[in-house]
Amino acid sequence: MHWNSLADFLAMGNHGLYVWGSVLMMALLMLAEPILLRHGRKKLVARLRRQYRAERSEARRNSQANPGRSKD
Repeated sequence: MHWNSLADFLAMGNHGLYVWGSVLMMALLMLAEPILLRHGRKKLVARLRRQYRAERSEARRNSQANPGRSKD
């Protein structure tokens, strides 16, 4: 396409609102995705650490309550 001015380019043949709105939405989503992934990963790691500590604590309590008993 050929545009005579910046205003014509931004208007995109009367489709500018759709075109630039779509570009803006895509840019926002591309910025948000890594942020959301990082946040989700931090939550997952924290949950797994809590679970690991709880399981380790329970295993210690069980071994202290039954010192002669093996896990077999």
